Amino acid sequence: MIDLKSMLPEELASFFETLGEPAFRAKQVFTWLQKGVTSFDDMHNLPAALRRKLAERSYITAPQVARKQVSRLDGTVKYLWELRDGNCIETVLMRYHHGNTVCISSQVGCRMGCAFCASTVAGKVRDLTPSEMLDQVLFTQLDSGEEISNVVLMGIGEPLDNKENVLRFLELLNHPEGLRIGMRHVSLSTCGIVPQIDALAQLHLQLTLSVSLHAPDSPTRSDLMPVNRAYDVEELFNACHRYFQMTGRRISFEYAMIDGVNDHDWQADLIVQRLRGMPGHVNLIPLNEVAESPFKPSRRIRQFQKRLESQGVTATVRRSLGGDIDASCGQLRRKAMEEKGDAHGDLGNQ
Repeated sequence: MIDLKSMLPEELASFFETLGEPAFRAKQVFTWLQKGVTSFDDMHNLPAALRRKLAERSYITAPQVARKQVSRLDGTVKYLWELRDGNCIETVLMRYHHGNTVCISSQVGCRMGCAFCASTVAGKVRDLTPSEMLDQVLFTQLDSGEEISNVVLMGIGEPLDNKENVLRFLELLNHPEGLRIGMRHVSLSTCGIVPQIDALAQLHLQLTLSVSLHAPDSPTRSDLMPVNRAYDVEELFNACHRYFQMTGRRISFEYAMIDGVNDHDWQADLIVQRLRGMPGHVNLIPLNEVAESPFKPSRRIRQFQKRLESQGVTATVRRSLGGDIDASCGQLRRKAMEEKGDAHGDLGNQ
């Protein structure tokens, strides 16, 4: 069975040619898919015979809302979507003065093993398809009734561990006959897979690369993030400098502030040293507590910010959103897994 929503219009045209159908049908189907139809029967301008033929050979992805939490504090909405195979993923809708941002997942689970993250508790189950990533934007927009203007790939999973599907998703997201969300309105987060950062630089995309740094020194970062044992923080910063030189795009560095672990003055100074020679934005994140983690939120966020700024580094403190709705990435999925008694995240096969 063919996943139609993961296909670009020209690929759909080739598929329709194999069915003996005119190419203009591809554009009609692409338009319907981008509107969020869930059944071929909803494609009213297609002949009934063609709709039956499509149903026999292909399928339309359409996630179901397994849970939905709305923050009473700020209106942030967190979705737990159930996919067609029963697995679940999370998406978060955040409202800002500049527009609505949706934070999407790129994998079911994650194998990166970051010590402070709930997403990695049960490991990686599988990659998401381009259509499953697109659906998170599309169905969040449909459910909320609000237009999405910005997309961040910072949910469950490591985007560069699913790079080909992510790149296809970005093509679909940016397509002029689709949602038309431009690359400058997209942020892609990575924990620091150096070869993939270099490969991404070659594409000269106008998105914002966001690096999950969380510590500027190798001993601390290796304790927090196993990826640092494969690609040392020094290698990571060298890749970031190459990325900036090739693309001219400023990199954002995500930094979850952990009490007594990565919030020392000397670590702020080391960030300044490693950023020297390229512009960078450090986004300090108040830590969301995770039940399985011993880490606590830092009490030195403002001091850390001031020390960075005093040495010329742009540093902001991320506004905490959805604090009353399992705000930390992976928490809602983990809670649902526990309630189902399922250690692997497949909520549909009991």
